[in-house]
Amino acid sequence: MAPNQSYHTLLNPESDSQRTLYPYVTGTSVVALKYEDGILMAADMGGSYGSTLRYKSVERMKPIGKHSLLGASGEISDFQEILRYLDELILYDNMWDDGNSLGPKEVHNYLTRIMYNRRNKFNPLWNTLVLGGVKNGQKYLGMVTMIGVNFEDNHVATGFGNHLARPILRDEWHENLSFEEGVKLLEKCMRVLLYRDRSAINKLQIAKITEEGVTISPPYALKTSWGLSAFKNPSVGAEGSW
Repeated sequence: MAPNQSYHTLLNPESDSQRTLYPYVTGTSVVALKYEDGILMAADMGGSYGSTLRYKSVERMKPIGKHSLLGASGEISDFQEILRYLDELILYDNMWDDGNSLGPKEVHNYLTRIMYNRRNKFNPLWNTLVLGGVKNGQKYLGMVTMIGVNFEDNHVATGFGNHLARPILRDEWHENLSFEEGVKLLEKCMRVLLYRDRSAINKLQIAKITEEGVTISPPYALKTSWGLSAFKNPSVGAEGSW
């Protein structure tokens, strides 16, 4: 290092800016849907360090304020940073003490601005977020990606779930889904993801949010069967397979 370069770095340590080039500890899919009373959301508790399943008790669904529920896939530390932003937002909103509180649509809009702003700085928060909630009888479910792409729908999924769970949801979801039917449908999606996604683990939580508030289930495991013929010799008939 040249003397003048070292001197400049000591005077201004932020001159050598850093960016997240690749996520380190990540969570996989989040699946969510609307049901007759509110929103249901499911996520497993795995945290992968690269391809190694390093952590098995990572909670990736959190209540936000009075009316919203947030789920995240992607980098766990970035999710923690987003939660810090949201804590400040909810605290600022509560300080007004005006009898009003932020609803899920407002929180979702805030998250879209945060993600798009960080993307424009070429320093994205490496997450895909699912935001659901109920306020004044209106159900809301949306998602936003790490570059700010966002939309609302009756059911959403992140990660592998976007490819493997959404087709199931398109076939079986309907507007008057009961709580029991919704849980059964989410468990079906999570079971398919467990079979097909190497980062998924058989330890999941299901959360619901209604007008009464948020309830997140204790962790539990799904009943699975690995004796299916497709699992016994998966390379049969595959050209050039190892």
